[in-house]
This record gives sequence, structure tokens and C-alpha cells, in this order.
Amino acid sequence: MARPHDHDEPTTAPVLTRRIVDGIPQRLTAGDTFADALAFADDGDDRLALTVVPRPDPDTITELANAWRLHPLLLEDLLQAEQRPKVERYDDVLFLVVRSARYLDDVEEVEFSEFHLLVRPRVVVIVCQDGRLADGTVITPSTVEAAEAPLGDGTLLLGDPELLRLGPEALVYRLLDAIVDGYYPVLDGLQTDREQIERQVFSGDAAAAERIYRLSHEVIDLLHATTALAKVLQRLQLGADRYAVPTPLLAHLQDVADHLAHVIAETTELRDALSQILNVNATLVAQRQNEDMKKISGWAAILFAPTLIGAVYGMNFDVMPELHWAFGYPVALGAMLAFATTLYIVFKRKKWM
Repeated sequence: MARPHDHDEPTTAPVLTRRIVDGIPQRLTAGDTFADALAFADDGDDRLALTVVPRPDPDTITELANAWRLHPLLLEDLLQAEQRPKVERYDDVLFLVVRSARYLDDVEEVEFSEFHLLVRPRVVVIVCQDGRLADGTVITPSTVEAAEAPLGDGTLLLGDPELLRLGPEALVYRLLDAIVDGYYPVLDGLQTDREQIERQVFSGDAAAAERIYRLSHEVIDLLHATTALAKVLQRLQLGADRYAVPTPLLAHLQDVADHLAHVIAETTELRDALSQILNVNATLVAQRQNEDMKKISGWAAILFAPTLIGAVYGMNFDVMPELHWAFGYPVALGAMLAFATTLYIVFKRKKWM
């Protein structure tokens, strides 16, 4: 698992606010406070405010906590990054932790980006703990103003006025949908590397085992993130009736849950496949070692016969008739060669050599 690198992150990150009137996004502003966003949302039932914190720091989080009058435990969670996906409710504030992912093919690592979401009537705050968008793009002034940015008009989060009229939960749904869709390219990258590892295993590459272990670790991290997110979606669905979530939005949420279930199933299959590949690799390594041991044992036996004959006649006893026999030396050499040749032929037929 990889975390975003510090050198990729912007040095400045103003709080960004998008005001929405009757489902239509208005101009993006970088000077509004959290209190300004709340005041705007309170001015009418057709208003919605989305505030994004690209780079949270203790002062910004404290300002948010004061404006929203957040529970101390919630403030503590906002100050801590690297949390697993979860959902909690503090009075009228819904708090979610979600994690997007992207695959870094050059280093074969899954890089996660963490988001903390605060939701209350007509107001949503997204805290980007890693200074990145859901697709891993670093948030910069040029990014947020670009047409394809999730804070721009007609884009990922704000591209459906009818959906935005359903309330702040629509923004949560769109972000969850984007995160789940982002898991598919990660799986594609992992599957490609799995296929490469399979070929590497059967080619006898000794580095395959380490690569399997590293890729399995990334798959397990992805499985943990997705299963935890599935529990978040389940709790959101269970609380739909209690907190009057619009029925159309609930149908969209169910669609996200279905896609996530498919991701979890594929990730589980990938984890099991890597486990099987590791077992196959261990079996092939054991077979190769067994073949090596056969060769070593065969050559040891071949060398043992001449050594035995030489040891017998090298004991220097006074009474050894063969030592005084004219043909003793050539017979001894012949016996050594005969034994060695016979053993070589036997081992060769048994495919030990």
C-alpha cells in the first residue's frame, strides 16, 4: 500500500466552496468560511453548499469544528488520517471516512487517498486528507477550475441538477460512485500483474515468490478497504428510512453497493488466485530442488565407488596380496571405472542424471 508522496502535493490549498441553487452549481469561491457556507444554505430550501478542504491542517479543522459545533470525538477523528472506511452520526452531522484507490503499475502498488465527509442539511464538507481527488489527481488551483474537475460545472459531483435537488446525500452518492468506479482500473492492473507472475513462475524465475508476496499484500489492502466500504453502504441503506433519504437516491445507492459487491468478489478471487500461484511456485521450487538433490546424490554415489576401492588398498597393511600382484594396479583402476560407469548408466536410466 502506498501513500501519496509529499513532493507531489501543493504548497498552498485554500478552502473551496461551491454554492448550488436549485440543483445548479454557481461560481467556485476560495474565500468563503465554513460559517458563510452554513449561512448560505440556511437562506433557502433550494440551496446547497459544498465545501472542499484540499489540505487540512489543525487550524482549518478547528475553524470547521467551531462553525459546525462538532462533537469533540468527531474533531479528534478529523485530525487523524489513515483510518479505515466507516460511518458515524453525531446529532445532525453524518460523518463518513472513505478511501479511493489507484494502481501504480511501475512499482506495483495500490495508492489510497482518504476522504472525510461531513453532512448536515443542505451542507457537505469534504476533507481531502491526502490533497488528492478521487482519481488520485493532486488538487491545485488549475485542477479545480478545469472543466473535468469534480468541483467544476457539469462534472463528476455536480453534473446532474435533478440529482442535486434531492439534497446533500446526492453529493455523497456521487463521490461514493466515483470511488467504487475507480476500483476497476486498480483490479485491471492487479490482474495484469497476476498474469505476468504466472508466466514468471513457470519460467523458473527465482524472483517470482517475492513478487507474489508483494502483490498479495496490495490485494489484501484493497480487500480491507472495499469490505469496510461495503459496511458503510449497508449502514447508509439501513438508515435511509429513519433519516428520510429520497427513494430515487436509495436506488442509486443500491447500484453502488452492487458494483462494490462485484469488486469485492473479484478482489477475493484475485487473492485466492495469488495464494494458489504461491503454492504452485513452492511446488515447482521443491521439484527443482529434488532434481538437484538427485543429481548430487548420483554423483556422490559414483565418486563413492572409486573412493572405497582406493581407501581399502590405501590402508598400508603388511599382508595384502593384491599389492604385490603385477595386475593389481590396473585391476583396481578397472574396477573403479567399471563401478562408476555402471552407476552412471543406472542413474541415467532413472533420469537422476
